[in-house]
Amino acid sequence: MKNALKYIAAAIAAAAVWPAAAQNPIVQTCYTTDPAPMVHDGRLYVYTGHDEDGADFFWMQEWRVYSTEDMVNWTDHGSPLAIESFEWGDDRAWAAQCVERNGKFYWYVCLHSKLSNTMAIGVAVGDSPTGPFKDAIGKPLYEGSWDYIDPTVFIDNDGRAYLYWGNPNIYFAELNADMVSLKGEVRKLDQTTESFGAPNPEERVKGEKYTDTYTEGPWFYRRGDDYYLLYAAGGVPEHIAYSMGEGPAGPWRYVGEIMPLQDTGSFTNHCAVIDYKGNSYFFYHTGKLPGGGGFGRSVAVEQFTYNDDGTFPVINATAEGVAPVGTLDPYVRVEAETIAFSSGVGTEPNAKTGVYVSDTHDGDWIKVREVDFGAAGPDGLRVAAASALRGGRIEVRLDSVDGRLISVVEIPSTGGWESWKTFKADVEAGVTGVHDLYFVFNGRKGCKLFNLDWWRFYE
Repeated sequence: MKNALKYIAAAIAAAAVWPAAAQNPIVQTCYTTDPAPMVHDGRLYVYTGHDEDGADFFWMQEWRVYSTEDMVNWTDHGSPLAIESFEWGDDRAWAAQCVERNGKFYWYVCLHSKLSNTMAIGVAVGDSPTGPFKDAIGKPLYEGSWDYIDPTVFIDNDGRAYLYWGNPNIYFAELNADMVSLKGEVRKLDQTTESFGAPNPEERVKGEKYTDTYTEGPWFYRRGDDYYLLYAAGGVPEHIAYSMGEGPAGPWRYVGEIMPLQDTGSFTNHCAVIDYKGNSYFFYHTGKLPGGGGFGRSVAVEQFTYNDDGTFPVINATAEGVAPVGTLDPYVRVEAETIAFSSGVGTEPNAKTGVYVSDTHDGDWIKVREVDFGAAGPDGLRVAAASALRGGRIEVRLDSVDGRLISVVEIPSTGGWESWKTFKADVEAGVTGVHDLYFVFNGRKGCKLFNLDWWRFYE
């Protein structure tokens, strides 16, 4: 009964939070934090942290990767990096960022070091945006203080690379060309009322009201001749503010708030900005998933346009998110973990299969947006699924959970939760053009039905 009531409460909460047009948060299968986007070969990747279910602190064990080509359908690439990837680390897989250089991908992370018993900056390296990744140097890149958190990295136009981090101080250093060692000394930015809204932490006067206060979560980049440092500000709860500078070391000037305090459901925030396919995007996190909050956060995104002078407009959190910038081809294999929005399901990894959709129950669903069926339309549908018990069925519908039913795929028991078999079903005639596609899962109530690996329509 207790589990049943919990399930009903979660369903009610989801219905209340998720309007029909919802796109935020962009991942619903688990909690995601501290977004760090990167564009590579025409695809946008977002590197995130992961809040554990039911956490009462930032007990975070791994980092995750998601990607998109259209800004609405996100493919889950699982967790290619975790605390266990660093022999010297033992706790708190907090904010991180990945960058590409010379065909290698360098993922800068922070986690607790058992060597110094403080937080530390580490770096992993991989041959692709999704890994596999490994500890690049076998030790911390820099450690020794509790405020060594939230690294952000940027490679400037002249090829010089810079790393910033810190809470409540702002530290920065230049990276050598190898990207895994520091060039010169680590320096601390001088915070003043003019540069960041308030003096350095040790110089602040208790009770005095400052213009703003840098807190944590820096995001550093360049646009044109201007350098930007965005950050969580104001203490707790946090808003997002920014400063602009003339170079990597400044001088900086405080400009103002980007995302003011509002109902995000989380007392922290962590932002990132990137341009993709001619648009500018602002990533952040909220506590808006059912069961979410300050220790159960979820990544969201908004589109924006810079002001003529290069400054930011005010950006507010929305449930609607961003518009699509492409369509999805249903006639190629589509991984089931490519999702625009979902209800009830989770994902799991397997060394052989990769990531797949799991934890499907009666009434759960997956939505995929902007599916282009073309002028002729499909004749059938194939899916790969696995079930250790009784299975179920997939109702395939257009444009809403209870929209036009175009196919039903029966999924019997396959003998195991990872014993994959391919099933096919006919598709109703006349399915043409661009639609949102819903996979609605049905079967006996209360029990897990099946796992889903991929799907593909055929003509």
